[in-house]
Amino acid sequence: MDVYSKTPTKITQLQSEVESGGMKKTKNKVDLIPKPPEKITLSGHRSPVTFVTFHPRFSYLASCSEDATIKVYDWETGELEKTLKGHTKAVHCIDFDPKGDLIASCSSDLTIKIWDMNDDYNCIKTLYGHDHSVSSIKFYSGGEMIASASRDKAIKLWEISTGFCGHSQWIRSLSISEDNKYLASCSSDQTIKIWDILTGECKNEAKGHEHVIEQVCFLPSTSHTFIKSLCQLKKIEGPLLVSASRDKSIKLFDGLSGQCLYTFNGHDNWVRGVAVQPMGKYLLSVSDDKSLRVWDLESGKCVKHFEAHSHFVTCIAIHPSAPLVATGSVDQKVCVWESR
Repeated sequence: MDVYSKTPTKITQLQSEVESGGMKKTKNKVDLIPKPPEKITLSGHRSPVTFVTFHPRFSYLASCSEDATIKVYDWETGELEKTLKGHTKAVHCIDFDPKGDLIASCSSDLTIKIWDMNDDYNCIKTLYGHDHSVSSIKFYSGGEMIASASRDKAIKLWEISTGFCGHSQWIRSLSISEDNKYLASCSSDQTIKIWDILTGECKNEAKGHEHVIEQVCFLPSTSHTFIKSLCQLKKIEGPLLVSASRDKSIKLFDGLSGQCLYTFNGHDNWVRGVAVQPMGKYLLSVSDDKSLRVWDLESGKCVKHFEAHSHFVTCIAIHPSAPLVATGSVDQKVCVWESR
């Protein structure tokens, strides 16, 4: 599948800009952090925004909402590119494949949908199999496979017809390790499980939170130098991950041992989302206290915090190459913040 061979005019134009160097693209710098005011505010959803994600190549930002829609915006102009309709209940998570050809979405209507950007964003496939709300979805293995998690306590790996289950309650979030070897899932049962993607074996379980875990996220290898300093470790042999919880804390875990290495405290309400800067120095978090916080992974200190929305902040995404951060909220808005 080639996203550029039969794409809409807008995408073709963006591809030309990328090739000519015309689209704004800033090299990552380790000390860049998001600062107010917001670069742009994107409106259009009629219910709380549940998830945001950046396109891997173009100046697109996608958001989904409890209003059952997915919206694709141009974050440079603020223009609404497309509204994707097809789900019949709240959409909880979306993900672009690594090439930016496809969008996957999951919903309380028990389905997973695949949308083709080549074909005017038409839904080209609907996947059935979960028995309850599908809460999280991720492309992996170069975009050839999809992992999904659900309130039915199951994780399913699509295209290889494999599913496995291990939590006692709703599975809320998934993350795939940098090397595609491990999958982490978190649950309302207050645990994190680390799975071997190839075998489906649960390698370990991490505990420590005292309430529902809203999100889990593997750290990039670029963060290991800073974590060594923070936790006084001589070496790091396996994956590291962070988790956001309703107990108002963020925890750092060793993925192979399940040991909690550090706890970040500071939020005054549920922590809904976490994301790690590509250069690995900063951890970003959002919360029902309406704030966005920036944590230095070398010192463990909160180095920046500000009110990001007028209501609970539900999700956060960091652009893979540009100095941008996006947040979504119960206030039905998506905000894009510039790091500087």
